[in-house]
Amino acid sequence: MMQGAERFSRRAVLATPAMLSLVGTACAEEPEQPRARAGKTLVAYLTRSGNTRVIAGTLQRALGADLFEIRPTRPYPEDYEQHVAQATRERDSGFEPPLAGKVDNFAIYGTIFLGFPIWGETAPPPIRSFLKAYDLRGKTLRPFITHGGYGVGSSPAVLASHATGAAIEEPFVMEADQERRTLNQVRNWLGQFSR
Repeated sequence: MMQGAERFSRRAVLATPAMLSLVGTACAEEPEQPRARAGKTLVAYLTRSGNTRVIAGTLQRALGADLFEIRPTRPYPEDYEQHVAQATRERDSGFEPPLAGKVDNFAIYGTIFLGFPIWGETAPPPIRSFLKAYDLRGKTLRPFITHGGYGVGSSPAVLASHATGAAIEEPFVMEADQERRTLNQVRNWLGQFSR
Protein backbone atom coordinates (compact mmCIF):
# COMPACT_ATOMS: atom_id res chain seq x y z
CA MET A 1 0.00 0.00 0.00
CA MET A 2 1.31 3.48 -0.77
CA GLN A 3 2.54 5.48 2.20
CA GLY A 4 3.06 9.19 2.88
CA ALA A 5 2.12 11.70 0.21
CA GLU A 6 -0.09 9.54 -1.96
CA ARG A 7 -1.02 10.61 -5.42
CA PHE A 8 -4.15 8.50 -5.17
CA SER A 9 -5.81 7.81 -1.85
CA ARG A 10 -7.97 4.72 -1.51
CA ARG A 11 -11.06 6.95 -1.44
CA ALA A 12 -9.91 8.82 -4.58
CA VAL A 13 -9.30 5.54 -6.43
CA LEU A 14 -12.71 4.22 -5.55
CA ALA A 15 -14.48 7.45 -6.48
CA THR A 16 -12.87 7.97 -9.89
CA PRO A 17 -15.34 8.16 -12.75
CA ALA A 18 -13.45 5.36 -14.51
CA MET A 19 -13.79 3.04 -11.50
CA LEU A 20 -17.44 3.91 -11.01
CA SER A 21 -17.97 3.30 -14.71
CA LEU A 22 -16.22 -0.07 -14.55
CA VAL A 23 -18.34 -1.25 -11.64
CA GLY A 24 -21.49 0.29 -13.11
CA THR A 25 -20.92 -1.32 -16.49
CA ALA A 26 -20.30 -4.67 -14.87
CA CYS A 27 -23.46 -4.42 -12.78
CA ALA A 28 -25.78 -3.11 -15.49
CA GLU A 29 -27.39 -5.34 -18.05
CA GLU A 30 -26.53 -4.25 -21.57
CA PRO A 31 -28.66 -6.12 -24.09
CA GLU A 32 -26.60 -4.93 -27.07
CA GLN A 33 -23.48 -6.67 -25.67
CA PRO A 34 -24.09 -10.40 -25.41
CA ARG A 35 -22.26 -12.18 -22.60
CA ALA A 36 -19.97 -14.99 -23.56
CA ARG A 37 -21.38 -17.39 -20.95
CA ALA A 38 -23.64 -17.00 -17.96
CA GLY A 39 -22.19 -18.00 -14.63
CA LYS A 40 -20.63 -16.68 -11.50
CA THR A 41 -18.14 -13.81 -11.44
CA LEU A 42 -14.55 -14.17 -10.29
CA VAL A 43 -12.17 -11.33 -9.44
CA ALA A 44 -8.62 -12.66 -9.75
CA TYR A 45 -5.66 -10.38 -9.17
CA LEU A 46 -1.91 -10.11 -8.70
CA THR A 47 -0.50 -7.26 -6.64
CA ARG A 48 2.90 -6.05 -5.56
CA SER A 49 2.33 -2.84 -3.61
CA GLY A 50 -1.37 -3.27 -2.87
CA ASN A 51 -2.88 -0.92 -5.49
CA THR A 52 -4.39 -3.72 -7.56
CA ARG A 53 -5.71 -5.35 -4.36
CA VAL A 54 -7.70 -2.19 -3.54
CA ILE A 55 -9.41 -2.28 -6.94
CA ALA A 56 -10.01 -6.05 -6.70
CA GLY A 57 -11.64 -5.70 -3.28
CA THR A 58 -13.87 -2.91 -4.53
CA LEU A 59 -15.02 -5.01 -7.49
CA GLN A 60 -15.57 -8.08 -5.32
CA ARG A 61 -17.79 -6.17 -2.90
CA ALA A 62 -19.71 -4.28 -5.60
CA LEU A 63 -20.37 -7.38 -7.68
CA GLY A 64 -20.78 -9.97 -4.93
CA ALA A 65 -18.06 -11.91 -6.77
CA ASP A 66 -15.59 -14.50 -5.57
CA LEU A 67 -12.05 -13.23 -4.95
CA PHE A 68 -8.76 -15.01 -5.73
CA GLU A 69 -5.24 -13.66 -5.23
CA ILE A 70 -2.74 -14.92 -7.79
CA ARG A 71 0.55 -15.70 -6.04
CA PRO A 72 3.62 -17.52 -7.30
CA THR A 73 4.83 -20.51 -5.29
CA ARG A 74 8.11 -18.70 -4.65
CA PRO A 75 7.41 -15.08 -3.62
CA TYR A 76 9.21 -12.27 -5.39
CA PRO A 77 11.80 -10.27 -3.41
CA GLU A 78 10.42 -7.51 -1.20
CA ASP A 79 13.19 -5.17 -2.37
CA TYR A 80 11.86 -3.21 -5.35
CA GLU A 81 15.05 -3.32 -7.46
CA GLN A 82 15.58 -7.05 -6.85
CA HIS A 83 11.93 -7.65 -7.72
CA VAL A 84 12.29 -5.73 -11.01
CA ALA A 85 15.49 -7.60 -11.90
CA GLN A 86 13.87 -11.00 -11.32
CA ALA A 87 10.70 -10.07 -13.22
CA THR A 88 12.82 -8.80 -16.13
CA ARG A 89 14.81 -12.06 -16.27
CA GLU A 90 11.59 -14.06 -16.24
CA ARG A 91 10.00 -11.90 -18.92
CA ASP A 92 13.05 -12.15 -21.18
CA SER A 93 13.32 -15.94 -20.80
CA GLY A 94 9.56 -16.56 -21.14
CA PHE A 95 9.46 -18.17 -17.69
CA GLU A 96 5.99 -18.79 -16.28
CA PRO A 97 6.28 -19.49 -12.55
CA PRO A 98 4.23 -22.15 -10.79
CA LEU A 99 1.38 -20.69 -8.75
CA ALA A 100 0.72 -21.17 -5.04
CA GLY A 101 -2.98 -21.89 -5.42
CA LYS A 102 -5.68 -22.84 -7.87
CA VAL A 103 -9.25 -21.62 -8.35
CA ASP A 104 -11.62 -24.39 -7.35
CA ASN A 105 -14.43 -25.12 -9.82
CA PHE A 106 -13.15 -22.64 -12.41
CA ALA A 107 -15.79 -23.88 -14.88
CA ILE A 108 -18.61 -22.21 -12.89
CA TYR A 109 -17.30 -18.71 -13.72
CA GLY A 110 -18.62 -16.98 -16.81
CA THR A 111 -16.91 -13.63 -16.16
CA ILE A 112 -13.40 -13.11 -14.85
CA PHE A 113 -12.16 -9.69 -13.77
CA LEU A 114 -8.38 -10.05 -14.04
CA GLY A 115 -6.22 -7.47 -12.29
CA PHE A 116 -2.49 -6.95 -12.45
CA PRO A 117 0.24 -4.32 -12.42
CA ILE A 118 2.50 -3.81 -15.42
CA TRP A 119 5.97 -5.25 -14.90
CA GLY A 120 8.63 -4.46 -17.47
CA GLU A 121 6.11 -3.05 -19.95
CA THR A 122 3.98 -6.19 -20.05
CA ALA A 123 1.78 -8.55 -18.04
CA PRO A 124 3.72 -10.18 -15.17
CA PRO A 125 4.87 -13.79 -15.54
CA PRO A 126 2.39 -15.07 -12.90
CA ILE A 127 -0.47 -13.67 -15.01
CA ARG A 128 0.75 -15.71 -17.96
CA SER A 129 0.83 -18.76 -15.68
CA PHE A 130 -2.70 -18.07 -14.46
CA LEU A 131 -4.10 -17.69 -17.98
CA LYS A 132 -2.45 -20.91 -19.15
CA ALA A 133 -3.75 -22.86 -16.15
CA TYR A 134 -7.44 -22.58 -17.11
CA ASP A 135 -9.71 -23.11 -20.09
CA LEU A 136 -11.03 -19.62 -20.87
CA ARG A 137 -13.02 -20.53 -23.98
CA GLY A 138 -16.44 -18.90 -23.89
CA LYS A 139 -15.68 -16.77 -20.85
CA THR A 140 -15.67 -12.97 -20.61
CA LEU A 141 -12.35 -11.52 -19.46
CA ARG A 142 -12.46 -7.98 -18.03
CA PRO A 143 -8.90 -6.79 -17.29
CA PHE A 144 -8.06 -4.06 -14.79
CA ILE A 145 -4.48 -2.86 -14.98
CA THR A 146 -2.33 -0.59 -12.83
CA HIS A 147 0.95 0.91 -14.00
CA GLY A 148 3.60 3.35 -12.88
CA GLY A 149 3.43 5.77 -15.79
CA TYR A 150 4.42 3.72 -18.82
CA GLY A 151 1.02 2.46 -19.89
CA VAL A 152 -0.09 -1.11 -20.59
CA GLY A 153 2.81 -2.04 -22.88
CA SER A 154 2.35 -5.40 -24.56
CA SER A 155 -0.15 -6.73 -22.02
CA PRO A 156 -3.09 -6.71 -24.49
CA ALA A 157 -1.09 -8.99 -26.79
CA VAL A 158 -0.27 -11.28 -23.84
CA LEU A 159 -3.95 -11.51 -22.93
CA ALA A 160 -4.90 -12.27 -26.54
CA SER A 161 -2.27 -15.01 -26.86
CA HIS A 162 -2.82 -16.62 -23.45
CA ALA A 163 -6.62 -16.32 -23.11
CA THR A 164 -7.56 -18.20 -26.26
CA GLY A 165 -11.28 -18.29 -26.89
CA ALA A 166 -12.17 -15.70 -24.24
CA ALA A 167 -14.12 -12.55 -25.03
CA ILE A 168 -11.57 -9.97 -23.86
CA GLU A 169 -13.06 -6.57 -23.09
CA GLU A 170 -11.32 -3.19 -23.00
CA PRO A 171 -9.29 -2.92 -19.81
CA PHE A 172 -9.74 -0.46 -16.99
CA VAL A 173 -6.30 1.18 -16.77
CA MET A 174 -5.01 3.32 -13.94
CA GLU A 175 -1.66 4.91 -13.20
CA ALA A 176 -1.24 4.13 -9.53
CA ASP A 177 2.16 2.72 -8.67
CA GLN A 178 4.47 5.17 -6.90
CA GLU A 179 7.40 2.92 -6.00
CA ARG A 180 9.66 3.84 -8.91
CA ARG A 181 8.96 7.57 -8.51
CA THR A 182 9.62 7.41 -4.79
CA LEU A 183 12.90 5.58 -5.39
CA ASN A 184 13.97 8.14 -8.01
CA GLN A 185 13.08 11.08 -5.74
CA VAL A 186 15.10 9.61 -2.88
CA ARG A 187 18.08 9.05 -5.20
CA ASN A 188 17.83 12.63 -6.48
CA TRP A 189 17.74 13.90 -2.91
CA LEU A 190 20.72 11.76 -1.94
CA GLY A 191 22.58 12.99 -5.02
CA GLN A 192 23.01 16.41 -3.47
CA PHE A 193 25.22 14.88 -0.76
CA SER A 194 27.64 13.28 -3.21
CA ARG A 195 28.57 16.51 -4.97
